[in-house]
Amino acid sequence: METFDLLHQAVHDGDDRKAVEIVEGLLKKGTDPVHLLNQGLIASLEKVGKDFSDGLLFLPEVMLCAHAINRGTQLLEPLLAEAGVQPRGSVVIGTVKSDQHDIGKNIVSMMLRGAGFRVKDLGIDVDPEVFVAEAGKGEFQVVAMSALLTTSLPWLEQTIQALDKEGVRDGVKVLVGGAVLDADKAQAAGADGYAPDAARAVDKCKELLGLATDSPRE
Repeated sequence: METFDLLHQAVHDGDDRKAVEIVEGLLKKGTDPVHLLNQGLIASLEKVGKDFSDGLLFLPEVMLCAHAINRGTQLLEPLLAEAGVQPRGSVVIGTVKSDQHDIGKNIVSMMLRGAGFRVKDLGIDVDPEVFVAEAGKGEFQVVAMSALLTTSLPWLEQTIQALDKEGVRDGVKVLVGGAVLDADKAQAAGADGYAPDAARAVDKCKELLGLATDSPRE
Protein backbone atom coordinates (compact mmCIF):
# COMPACT_ATOMS: atom_id res chain seq x y z
CA MET A 1 0.00 0.00 0.00
CA GLU A 2 1.04 3.60 -0.66
CA THR A 3 1.22 5.71 2.49
CA PHE A 4 -1.96 7.62 1.58
CA ASP A 5 -3.71 4.28 1.26
CA LEU A 6 -2.61 3.47 4.79
CA LEU A 7 -3.95 6.84 5.96
CA HIS A 8 -7.27 6.22 4.22
CA GLN A 9 -7.47 2.82 5.89
CA ALA A 10 -6.63 4.24 9.34
CA VAL A 11 -9.37 6.85 8.98
CA HIS A 12 -11.84 4.28 7.68
CA ASP A 13 -11.04 2.09 10.69
CA GLY A 14 -11.53 5.07 13.02
CA ASP A 15 -7.97 4.61 14.29
CA ASP A 16 -7.05 8.17 15.28
CA ARG A 17 -3.67 7.19 16.75
CA LYS A 18 -2.61 5.51 13.53
CA ALA A 19 -3.90 8.41 11.45
CA VAL A 20 -1.91 10.91 13.52
CA GLU A 21 1.19 8.70 13.33
CA ILE A 22 0.95 8.55 9.52
CA VAL A 23 0.33 12.29 9.16
CA GLU A 24 3.29 13.08 11.43
CA GLY A 25 5.49 10.69 9.47
CA LEU A 26 4.53 12.25 6.14
CA LEU A 27 5.20 15.75 7.43
CA LYS A 28 8.64 14.67 8.66
CA LYS A 29 9.35 13.35 5.17
CA GLY A 30 8.52 16.78 3.75
CA THR A 31 5.11 16.05 2.27
CA ASP A 32 3.34 19.25 1.25
CA PRO A 33 0.62 19.95 3.87
CA VAL A 34 -1.84 21.07 1.19
CA HIS A 35 -1.32 17.85 -0.76
CA LEU A 36 -1.65 15.87 2.46
CA LEU A 37 -4.90 17.64 3.31
CA ASN A 38 -6.45 17.19 -0.13
CA GLN A 39 -5.21 13.75 -1.16
CA GLY A 40 -4.96 12.30 2.33
CA LEU A 41 -7.56 13.59 4.75
CA ILE A 42 -10.20 15.09 2.47
CA ALA A 43 -10.04 12.04 0.19
CA SER A 44 -10.51 9.87 3.28
CA LEU A 45 -13.48 11.98 4.33
CA GLU A 46 -15.13 11.60 0.95
CA LYS A 47 -14.77 7.82 1.13
CA VAL A 48 -16.27 7.78 4.64
CA GLY A 49 -19.16 9.95 3.48
CA LYS A 50 -19.90 7.72 0.52
CA ASP A 51 -19.77 4.54 2.58
CA PHE A 52 -22.06 6.08 5.19
CA SER A 53 -24.57 7.10 2.52
CA ASP A 54 -24.35 3.61 1.00
CA GLY A 55 -25.06 1.98 4.38
CA LEU A 56 -21.59 0.45 4.68
CA LEU A 57 -20.75 2.52 7.76
CA PHE A 58 -23.00 3.39 10.67
CA LEU A 59 -23.16 6.39 12.99
CA PRO A 60 -20.80 5.13 15.75
CA GLU A 61 -18.23 4.22 13.09
CA VAL A 62 -18.59 7.60 11.37
CA MET A 63 -17.99 9.32 14.71
CA LEU A 64 -14.68 7.49 15.05
CA CYS A 65 -13.73 8.25 11.44
CA ALA A 66 -14.57 11.93 11.90
CA HIS A 67 -12.48 12.05 15.07
CA ALA A 68 -9.50 10.52 13.24
CA ILE A 69 -9.83 13.06 10.42
CA ASN A 70 -10.14 15.90 12.93
CA ARG A 71 -6.98 14.83 14.77
CA GLY A 72 -5.07 14.78 11.51
CA THR A 73 -6.46 18.15 10.42
CA GLN A 74 -5.43 19.75 13.71
CA LEU A 75 -1.82 18.84 12.95
CA LEU A 76 -2.04 20.54 9.55
CA GLU A 77 -3.89 23.71 10.55
CA PRO A 78 -0.87 25.74 11.75
CA LEU A 79 1.17 24.68 8.71
CA LEU A 80 -1.63 25.61 6.32
CA ALA A 81 -2.06 28.98 8.03
CA GLU A 82 1.70 29.55 7.83
CA ALA A 83 1.57 28.85 4.11
CA GLY A 84 -1.30 31.31 3.68
CA VAL A 85 -3.81 28.64 2.70
CA GLN A 86 -7.35 29.93 3.17
CA PRO A 87 -10.18 27.68 4.39
CA ARG A 88 -12.68 26.53 1.79
CA GLY A 89 -15.40 28.36 3.65
CA SER A 90 -16.54 29.40 7.11
CA VAL A 91 -19.42 27.94 9.11
CA VAL A 92 -20.96 28.77 12.47
CA ILE A 93 -22.95 25.86 13.84
CA GLY A 94 -25.12 25.09 16.84
CA THR A 95 -28.12 23.19 18.18
CA VAL A 96 -31.16 25.47 18.44
CA LYS A 97 -32.77 26.75 21.64
CA SER A 98 -34.43 24.08 23.85
CA ASP A 99 -32.48 21.19 22.27
CA GLN A 100 -29.67 19.54 24.27
CA HIS A 101 -28.56 17.03 21.62
CA ASP A 102 -25.12 17.40 20.11
CA ILE A 103 -23.93 14.12 18.60
CA GLY A 104 -25.09 14.89 15.06
CA LYS A 105 -23.88 18.49 15.29
CA ASN A 106 -20.48 17.36 16.56
CA ILE A 107 -20.05 14.93 13.67
CA VAL A 108 -21.01 17.62 11.16
CA SER A 109 -18.52 20.02 12.77
CA MET A 110 -15.70 17.48 12.61
CA MET A 111 -16.44 16.51 9.03
CA LEU A 112 -16.62 20.14 7.92
CA ARG A 113 -13.24 20.80 9.51
CA GLY A 114 -11.88 17.70 7.84
CA ALA A 115 -13.16 19.03 4.51
CA GLY A 116 -11.19 22.25 4.95
CA PHE A 117 -13.83 24.57 6.41
CA ARG A 118 -13.30 26.92 9.32
CA VAL A 119 -15.94 26.05 11.92
CA LYS A 120 -17.13 27.78 15.07
CA ASP A 121 -19.28 25.50 17.22
CA LEU A 122 -21.71 27.37 19.48
CA GLY A 123 -22.77 24.21 21.32
CA ILE A 124 -26.31 23.27 22.36
CA ASP A 125 -29.44 25.20 23.40
CA VAL A 126 -28.34 28.27 21.45
CA ASP A 127 -30.53 31.37 21.63
CA PRO A 128 -31.62 32.95 18.34
CA GLU A 129 -29.85 36.16 19.41
CA VAL A 130 -26.53 34.30 19.54
CA PHE A 131 -26.92 33.01 15.99
CA VAL A 132 -27.87 36.54 14.89
CA ALA A 133 -24.83 38.05 16.61
CA GLU A 134 -22.45 35.55 15.01
CA ALA A 135 -24.00 36.00 11.57
CA GLY A 136 -23.77 39.76 11.96
CA LYS A 137 -20.00 39.67 12.44
CA GLY A 138 -19.50 39.03 8.74
CA GLU A 139 -17.01 36.25 9.48
CA PHE A 140 -19.16 33.31 8.43
CA GLN A 141 -20.69 32.31 5.12
CA VAL A 142 -22.96 29.57 6.46
CA VAL A 143 -25.12 29.40 9.59
CA ALA A 144 -25.80 25.73 10.32
CA MET A 145 -28.51 24.71 12.79
CA SER A 146 -29.41 21.33 14.24
CA ALA A 147 -32.85 20.41 15.62
CA LEU A 148 -33.66 16.92 16.82
CA LEU A 149 -36.89 17.35 18.77
CA THR A 150 -40.36 18.30 17.57
CA THR A 151 -40.37 20.99 20.27
CA SER A 152 -37.19 22.43 18.73
CA LEU A 153 -38.78 23.16 15.35
CA PRO A 154 -40.44 26.44 16.44
CA TRP A 155 -37.08 27.66 17.73
CA LEU A 156 -35.43 26.82 14.42
CA GLU A 157 -38.10 28.84 12.62
CA GLN A 158 -37.77 31.72 15.10
CA THR A 159 -34.00 31.77 14.64
CA ILE A 160 -34.29 32.02 10.86
CA GLN A 161 -36.92 34.74 11.25
CA ALA A 162 -34.58 36.61 13.62
CA LEU A 163 -31.79 36.48 11.02
CA ASP A 164 -34.20 38.07 8.53
CA LYS A 165 -35.54 40.64 10.99
CA GLU A 166 -32.10 41.82 12.07
CA GLY A 167 -30.94 42.24 8.48
CA VAL A 168 -28.10 39.70 8.55
CA ARG A 169 -29.71 37.01 6.43
CA ASP A 170 -28.46 38.39 3.11
CA GLY A 171 -24.86 37.83 4.18
CA VAL A 172 -25.17 34.13 5.02
CA LYS A 173 -26.66 30.86 3.82
CA VAL A 174 -28.73 28.88 6.32
CA LEU A 175 -28.23 25.12 6.45
CA VAL A 176 -30.39 22.93 8.70
CA GLY A 177 -30.54 19.29 9.71
CA GLY A 178 -31.77 16.94 12.41
CA ALA A 179 -34.33 14.24 13.03
CA VAL A 180 -37.28 16.63 13.24
CA LEU A 181 -36.64 17.92 9.71
CA ASP A 182 -37.01 16.85 6.11
CA ALA A 183 -36.51 18.86 2.92
CA ASP A 184 -40.08 20.19 2.92
CA LYS A 185 -39.98 21.34 6.56
CA ALA A 186 -36.59 22.94 6.01
CA GLN A 187 -37.90 24.88 3.02
CA ALA A 188 -41.04 25.90 4.94
CA ALA A 189 -38.84 27.18 7.78
CA GLY A 190 -36.96 29.38 5.32
CA ALA A 191 -33.65 27.54 5.17
CA ASP A 192 -31.41 27.70 2.11
CA GLY A 193 -30.43 24.06 2.40
CA TYR A 194 -31.15 20.82 4.23
CA ALA A 195 -28.89 17.85 4.92
CA PRO A 196 -30.17 14.54 6.30
CA ASP A 197 -26.73 13.45 7.54
CA ALA A 198 -23.19 14.67 8.13
CA ALA A 199 -21.79 13.54 4.79
CA ARG A 200 -24.45 15.41 2.88
CA ALA A 201 -24.03 18.44 5.15
CA VAL A 202 -20.51 18.81 3.76
CA ASP A 203 -21.80 18.44 0.20
CA LYS A 204 -24.58 20.96 0.83
CA CYS A 205 -22.17 23.51 2.29
CA LYS A 206 -20.05 23.22 -0.83
CA GLU A 207 -23.14 23.58 -3.00
CA LEU A 208 -24.40 26.65 -1.13
CA LEU A 209 -21.02 28.34 -1.53
CA GLY A 210 -20.62 27.38 -5.18
CA LEU A 211 -17.69 25.03 -4.52
CA ALA A 212 -17.01 21.84 -6.44
CA THR A 213 -18.80 18.84 -5.00
CA ASP A 214 -18.57 15.13 -5.53
CA SER A 215 -21.25 13.31 -7.43
CA PRO A 216 -24.60 13.73 -5.66
CA ARG A 217 -25.19 11.13 -2.97
CA GLU A 218 -28.29 9.02 -3.31
